[in-house]
Amino acid sequence: MTVVSNFRFAVKALPIGMARPRELSRTMLAHPLSYQELPFDPEYALYNGRLTPESLSGVSDDEMYWKVRTEVIFRHTGELPIEISGPDADALLNRVFTRDVSKVRVGRCSYQIACYHDGGMINDGVLLRLAPDRFWMAQADGDLVNWYKAHAGGLDVSIRDPNVWVSQIQGPRSLEVLAAVLDGPMPQPFRYFDCAEVSIAGQACVISRSGFTNELGWEVYLLPGTDIAAIGDHILEVGNTFGMIITATPVFRARRIEAGLLNAGSDFGPDTTPFEVGLGHMIDFDHREFIGRAALEQADRGCRTWGMRVTDGIAKLGRTIEIDGKSVGRVCSSDWSPLQECGVAIVRMDMATHGPGTRVRVEGADGCGCVGELCTLPMYDEERLIPRGMLVDIPMRRALD
Repeated sequence: MTVVSNFRFAVKALPIGMARPRELSRTMLAHPLSYQELPFDPEYALYNGRLTPESLSGVSDDEMYWKVRTEVIFRHTGELPIEISGPDADALLNRVFTRDVSKVRVGRCSYQIACYHDGGMINDGVLLRLAPDRFWMAQADGDLVNWYKAHAGGLDVSIRDPNVWVSQIQGPRSLEVLAAVLDGPMPQPFRYFDCAEVSIAGQACVISRSGFTNELGWEVYLLPGTDIAAIGDHILEVGNTFGMIITATPVFRARRIEAGLLNAGSDFGPDTTPFEVGLGHMIDFDHREFIGRAALEQADRGCRTWGMRVTDGIAKLGRTIEIDGKSVGRVCSSDWSPLQECGVAIVRMDMATHGPGTRVRVEGADGCGCVGELCTLPMYDEERLIPRGMLVDIPMRRALD
């Protein structure tokens, strides 16, 4: 069936019979490993024009959250890697992104933001440098391809969809899974935001120490012309011995809010600058003339985006934040944190003077009034030591000390 909700399509995969378990993966929109999700009655949404699972039966949102926090999960994403290559690839990317691409070494990744000329944000993602003149930009939901092409005039550069698909293996045991599935030894080094070409189940693929959970983890980039099913089935079979499960979008929703990982289209957009959403440190005001630089140089440097903890409820999205009966901000993302046992949200306030420690009244998702308090992001692990492998934080109880 197909339903429309908030201008997004949710697609329910109907039973297809055991004789054709991989039929869904033959569509242009489906992840080639989507057949692994079919036993769990999946419902899909479009992300980058690709199907990504919004829900799976047999596992609750809380169970997915605790799996990624305490063990390991396997998730097939809608990330869209676009290849930018050629002698002038770095020149184009330095026009488009706010951080200096020339500083990114081969075998490394870099978080990047693209802005409009007025400083408003278009999109973000993780840039992989595979060779001196070859990059993949794994972007969030939205369009960057036309932006690349619009600003590639006079440059010797190729922009194309390499037909690469991405899956995530995340959680404290994720690197144990990686070591067990590789055909050879672990890449050395393989630090946070490193990337490397490896072999799994006899098939070439690219892996990166990245993800959207702020947990220890890695992503696998599945290449055309390879036996992708062999890779996916091997990861799943080996991962099962480590307690790994297949998950959907809810696995990262609360966790990425707690971690302050922003979602394109909800937490930022054309009406926000990187400064307003707390990403001013992701701008390199160096020798480059990147798009939006002039506007950003004149922009207010104040941050208006914070976390919020909500007592006894989940905040309703939208302009639901009030102080003394006056609307003062917007709830951009919201969910329940099983660890903190409260609602958690990313909010954007109208005034930069409303910062951490500010208490507000917020409408709950159930229509009732709740008390919220603004806080810094991340809500814990402020130095992001967990994804770097520098802090083993496996919670054993559902509350912070």
